[in-house]
Amino acid sequence: MATAQRERRNQGDPTGREDLARIELSIGGMSCASCAGRVERALSDRSGVAEAKVNLATERATIAYDPGSAEPDDLRRTVADAGYTVAPADADREQVEDEQERERRRSLRRVLLAWPLGLAVMALAYGFGDASWARWSALGLTVPVQFVAGWPILTSAWERARLRGAGMDTLIALGTLTAFTYSTYELVAGGELYYETAALIIAFILLGRYFEARAKSRASNAIKALLDLGAKQARLLVDGEERLVPIEAVEVGALLRVRPGEKIPVDGALVAGASAVDESMLTGESAPVDKTEGSSVAGATINVDGALTIRATAVGSETALHQIVRLVEQAQAGGGPVERLVDRIAAVFVPVVIALAAVTFVGWAVFAGDSTEGLIAAVAVLIIACPCALGLATPTALLVGTGRGAAMGVLIKGAEVLEKTRRIDTVVFDKTGTLTRGEMSLVGVEAEQGDDREVLSRADAVEAFSEHPVARAIVAGAERRDLAHSEGRDFRSVVGRGVEGQAQGTLVRVGRRLFMEEAGLDIPAALEQKMAAAEARGHTAVLVGWDRQARGLLAVADTLKQEAAGVVRDLQGAGVEVGMITGDNASAAAAIAEQAGVDRVLAEVLPEDKIAEVRELQSSGRTVAMVGDGINDAPALAQADLGIAIGTGTDVAIEASDLTLISGNLTGVMTALRLSRRTLRTIKQNLGWAFGYNVAAIPLAAFGLLDPIIAGAAMAFSSVSVVGNSLRLRRFSA
Repeated sequence: MATAQRERRNQGDPTGREDLARIELSIGGMSCASCAGRVERALSDRSGVAEAKVNLATERATIAYDPGSAEPDDLRRTVADAGYTVAPADADREQVEDEQERERRRSLRRVLLAWPLGLAVMALAYGFGDASWARWSALGLTVPVQFVAGWPILTSAWERARLRGAGMDTLIALGTLTAFTYSTYELVAGGELYYETAALIIAFILLGRYFEARAKSRASNAIKALLDLGAKQARLLVDGEERLVPIEAVEVGALLRVRPGEKIPVDGALVAGASAVDESMLTGESAPVDKTEGSSVAGATINVDGALTIRATAVGSETALHQIVRLVEQAQAGGGPVERLVDRIAAVFVPVVIALAAVTFVGWAVFAGDSTEGLIAAVAVLIIACPCALGLATPTALLVGTGRGAAMGVLIKGAEVLEKTRRIDTVVFDKTGTLTRGEMSLVGVEAEQGDDREVLSRADAVEAFSEHPVARAIVAGAERRDLAHSEGRDFRSVVGRGVEGQAQGTLVRVGRRLFMEEAGLDIPAALEQKMAAAEARGHTAVLVGWDRQARGLLAVADTLKQEAAGVVRDLQGAGVEVGMITGDNASAAAAIAEQAGVDRVLAEVLPEDKIAEVRELQSSGRTVAMVGDGINDAPALAQADLGIAIGTGTDVAIEASDLTLISGNLTGVMTALRLSRRTLRTIKQNLGWAFGYNVAAIPLAAFGLLDPIIAGAAMAFSSVSVVGNSLRLRRFSA
């Protein structure tokens, strides 16, 4: 039972209970992390719900519930009662993506409406403040900002109030409506106006929301990029004839033909033919895997050099590709929502401010007998508490920090990412393409007797006709050594064995030990020892032979990046534990780990095992950052507390990560961690200043020592201070 429960947890079920039903719902209308938290709490409080996880980025809720105590319709009503829309999670992905894109465009239109009008209102207030036409024009210009551009904020605040809650939108709506209403009263009475306060607060907040909407519209790109990897058509064999059909038409048991260079359309078993198959999308390893009759093949992998006939064993959502998609979705949802610091403050701050404003008015009216002064003092309390600085604290620091990061080759995907960097104590690197260059290189040439240049020259002449990655590495190695290229002829490839051809008037064979033995070539004991030593170092060893004897050995391997060892030392020096995880064989992994200085090594690991290992580290109390570049890394990148993708890697890995190193240089790992932590520290400083300013200024306003005009100016100064502090990030250097 314990094993079964662990397996279910590894598949994304944290409860491990087999008696629970599970459902996914697509949630609409969530605008911030606290919205996701509210939906999650509403579902978790529902009778019969054992586990509820809400992912803001994908707008999905994953719910484990007791079918005897709750029904799917009950869960949908719970979400609807919380003020959000709900649909089954299997709703058309394109519709969801289209809706996200429409929301991004709507956010942009609100920004383009609010900012010109807000700036115009400010110009009228400070340039023509006493002119009657300017005062009435300010009203006319503020109305569209307050009630058109700011309408989503007002409706969100109303929903929170209806559900007896409060948050960031409540603060914004309360402050701006107070400033607007009081200004409209003063417009008639001939007093001071605060229209620019209401308009500019909304403009600033909407700008931050637009950046959030942009990031949100890209959140599902990891899933989309994964699904795009699959073949769209398949060559179906019917009565010996090929028919090109849509991939959806393929059923389990169907026979399919796959030509060289094509994607394998579905998971299957090889029934005829032999070839090398590029499985890097599954394993991340650059060396193709030889396939013969009876071998299993996975959909979306690439047939390198032979014609194959396969029998479909898994189609649609049951293929390995869709399993990876499911792992990414589960890992993204498994982390739970990360509430904004501002929302956590606002949840307490808003009710307190409202209560203080009410107490201020009542106190002046009852004890001082002056309701007018009480109203002015209460308005001053609300204006001074208006969350302009609080609202700017996160987006301005994030904007400057991410801009500086982009200039330094580091892309930070959102404010949630910054919180994840605080307690990172373990960094796990993928091997191929991350610690290593991700491509095969010639690393050794050994001659049994005589000149090793002759061995390489003859191999180069034959391998020049092949497109196999090992062949390309040999040819490139010969070019680097400035060997004169000799033309070969009569080339022949034996799939899974090697190649042969005429070079310098002699039949030359290049390939595996079995290829030499089948051709009757002797392999000297000295070469056997050298081959064993090369393979022990994790190298791919191929023999070169002619005149009935193996004459030399070529070693090909993926090599360590130049900066890798230094980055590992820097991380270890900072107290961070460093590990490596790879789908490659143990010998190759151990060799790279030794060169890089990595102590913890996990080899021969599949994508589902990678995510399980990350979960294992997390369950032991570690806070894990995963660094990877491949499709097979995407689930682990999503599961890790912090996912760092190499920018030279796949789109899937980049979209599933939190940070992206644009150049692919590993020194960016330390830069990313330091910049993220510095940006988070700046956000906290901003929040501390804004909140501390409110705490200090609200009592002055309550006692009538701060009239609304000064309150508005002080609030503006607070905002300027927050922006100035954020701009200091432009001077950050690693």
